[in-house]
Amino acid sequence: MAATEIDRERVPKHVAIIMDGNGRWATARGLPRLEGHRRGYETVRAIVEASGDFGIQFLTLYTFSTENWRRPKPETDAIMCLIADAARLEVEDLHRKNVKVIVSGRLDELPAEVREELGRDIEVTKDNTGLTLNLAINYGGRREIAEAAQAIARRAAAGEIRPDDVDEELFARHLYSPGLPDPDLFIRTAGEMRVSNFLLWQIAYTEIHVTPVLWPDFTKEDLARAIVDYQNRMRRFGAVVSR
Repeated sequence: MAATEIDRERVPKHVAIIMDGNGRWATARGLPRLEGHRRGYETVRAIVEASGDFGIQFLTLYTFSTENWRRPKPETDAIMCLIADAARLEVEDLHRKNVKVIVSGRLDELPAEVREELGRDIEVTKDNTGLTLNLAINYGGRREIAEAAQAIARRAAAGEIRPDDVDEELFARHLYSPGLPDPDLFIRTAGEMRVSNFLLWQIAYTEIHVTPVLWPDFTKEDLARAIVDYQNRMRRFGAVVSR
């Protein structure tokens, strides 16, 4: 099993996942697409627990993108209800497991019930010191970068900073979740070979692992395989590194 091959001294600190394939999973079984999302929610629960078991410190899940609003309204409404239900039902277990919940994205544009449930999760778990679970909801990478630029421009116009003060470190402090380290490992399920507007600033040197496994079928062992794949790579960050 891949889990036994993991070097516990070199586990990626931050793992980011695009959870793709829920709809395809359902369609292949003759089920409504929402059933795929429900099954995907069960996978989230298992992978959050597995991440804690493996010693991952930060887990970012691409839960709902800004582009997902283009889907049929009945589907987006159902997904919002599922997110609200999950936030309400899982908070006690997450708190008990010392998981800290944060959210990246535009919460103010979400339905009131979703905002309230996510806000409660954030408040209840804010002092926890275990795995940080970052839910990217109503998130878009280009929009995040544009809003960071706007915030910096406003500060410059107000005389708080000079243009020459703007560097990578200052820019990163204006992103949605400035306290998070950049992801070490980026996983995409369902075999798609693109980043889909996810963490565009943060993944500059992130290792990418693509698996054909659909998200509802993704298991702890699949996560372990991705970690082992990551550990078998040489991360150079643009430099020449000798073994």
